[in-house]
Formats: sequence, structure tokens, C-alpha cells
Amino acid sequence: MKCINKIRMDKKFSEYMADWLYGKDGYYSSYKDIGKKGDFYTAVSTSRFFGGSVAKHIISLVDEGFLNKDAVICEIGAHHGYFLADVIQFIYTLRPELLDSFKFVIIERFESLQEFQKNYFMESFGDVLNLTHYKSLRELKCENAFFIANEIFDAFPCELYYKGKTARVEENHNVEFDQDNKLVDAKAKRYHKDRGEIALGYEEFAREMEASCDKFEFMSFDYGEMQARPDFSLRIYKKHEVIPFFQKEDENGNQINRAELFGKTDITYDVTFEHVKDAYEEAGVKFIELKAQMVALVDMGILDLLELLKDNVDEKIYKQELEKAKMLIMPNFLGERFKMIRFRKEK
Repeated sequence: MKCINKIRMDKKFSEYMADWLYGKDGYYSSYKDIGKKGDFYTAVSTSRFFGGSVAKHIISLVDEGFLNKDAVICEIGAHHGYFLADVIQFIYTLRPELLDSFKFVIIERFESLQEFQKNYFMESFGDVLNLTHYKSLRELKCENAFFIANEIFDAFPCELYYKGKTARVEENHNVEFDQDNKLVDAKAKRYHKDRGEIALGYEEFAREMEASCDKFEFMSFDYGEMQARPDFSLRIYKKHEVIPFFQKEDENGNQINRAELFGKTDITYDVTFEHVKDAYEEAGVKFIELKAQMVALVDMGILDLLELLKDNVDEKIYKQELEKAKMLIMPNFLGERFKMIRFRKEK
């Protein structure tokens, strides 16, 4: 009987990770600070010029005729809502009439975070614009859109793979590589991995986006490389400390207790962008480019925005914002390790 109960407690690693991040008491099921007071930094928490650069790009898509003036501007997995709010603020600065015609949407599964986002937008913009929420892309139907996401693909549940075997997690949070999984094995072979993370859900996500809109551009930022890493990158973030998932002791020699970290910390891994690219191309969406974040932001005009700021504020404020923006494009911080990937669906 004990053996039967133990088997029932065992989980695929993807189920375990989904519970860790998105379960009832999961890490992303409630509001979390990001930045200095949180567990990690993101580009959004670093500088508003991240959203400003995307806003400038959106305006360029209108000018070239790809985006209509009544297009949907949609952030997926917004958490705080700061990214989309920064985009909106810069659209107001650069092309204010578009706020009257664009439709702004957030895809957010958790009602508690939807409420936080609504309150933040009301505090920031009042009744100037309307924000619409959907729990998934399946609920959205539109003709023309620009989709944005920041650090979303690294948060898809994954399976762990090692030399032909897939992991399961025991009730004591120990990981055992003793399962056969043909789908995971095929993905591992496709991306030339004999160990590491095999993400699940990219294909369904791409199909849902393709079905949601007739014509769109999708831009996402995340850390990783085009080709798969040859090792495990799975790690935990706790108050800016990086804990490799398989590490047994911390730097002070204390035992790392996964049960205590479960649901209270972020867990993530490097993205294999080739997998993302394949998922979208299989859904009929065209891959445009993959660039280092620093190159992408410069190409989209972050330096022009900083020059605009310099001409309109005092030197002290300009220098403060410049230092923050530098963190977005410096190779030793976010500029090189993070990548921008872009896709388009034409009518």
C-alpha cells in the first residue's frame, strides 16, 4: 500500500515545475517584487527605456503600414503590467494620437494579478485608455496586432533529460532519471542534447497565437542561445542568489532544501531559441530575426530616445536614466546574454 501511495505522489518534472510556478500557492500565482527588493532583475525593472524602445518600434510598424492605427497591442504574461505601461507612456510622448485608436490587451491567467494590473493602469492613466484582460490567447480574436513578452519562454514547464531517460520527482523532492518518454527523447535528439531541459508547450503557444490574429508581429526577450546548451541550466533565484538546481550545498556549506524553496522562489532555465523558432514556423508564422538585446534596442532607437531625454530634462535626471539604460545594453549585464526574437504572420 505504501508503494502505491508513493507512486501516486511521483510527478513528471514538468508537472512539478508547473506546480512550483503556477500552482495554487506557486511563485507566480501572486504579486512578487522584481528588481532590487525581489529575487531577480529584468529589463523592465531596470529602465523604462526598454519599453520606450519597443514603443518606438511599434510606431515604425504603423509608419511602414504593417500595423493599423486600430491594432491590438498585447503583452503576454505581464505580471506587474509595468512593461506595457512603459510602452504606452512612450507612445503618448512620441505619437499621442495612437492612444485613441490602439486597443491595449494583457494576457494574464491569474485574477489577482489582473486586479493589480488594472489598479496600476488606473493610477497611471486614469480613464484615458481602456485595458482588456484575457486569461489565454485562445480568448483573443483580432485582425491586426503586436504581441510582446519579456522572459516568458524560460518559464514554460520543462522535462529534464539525461542520456535517454526523463526525470520524475519523488515526494521528498528528489529527482530520478528513470522514465522513458518518446516525445522528450525525440526532442532531445532533434536539438542534439544528451542532457538538459526539454521545454513543453512552445508548439501549442505558437498555434494559439497564430489562430488568434490574422496579421501580427511578435517580439519576445529572453536569455539563451539559438542552439541548445550541452548541459543543465536549471536554476533557482532567491534574493538575487543563483542556486543551480542540482547543487547540494550553498556557499556557506548549508544543505539546500528544495522543499523550502518550492513555490517561494523562481525556477528557470536557458531558452533554446531554435526550439521556439521551429514551433512558430510549424504553426505557419515567419521567423524574422534573433539578436542580442543590446543590438535590438540600439536598432529600435534607444539612443535616439536618450538624446530626446537629454534635450528636455536637467543633467542630473539625464545621467540617472542613462546609467539605468546602460544596464540594458552593456554586454556584462543584460545586453549580450538576453536575446530578442521576432516573428511575423502576414494575411
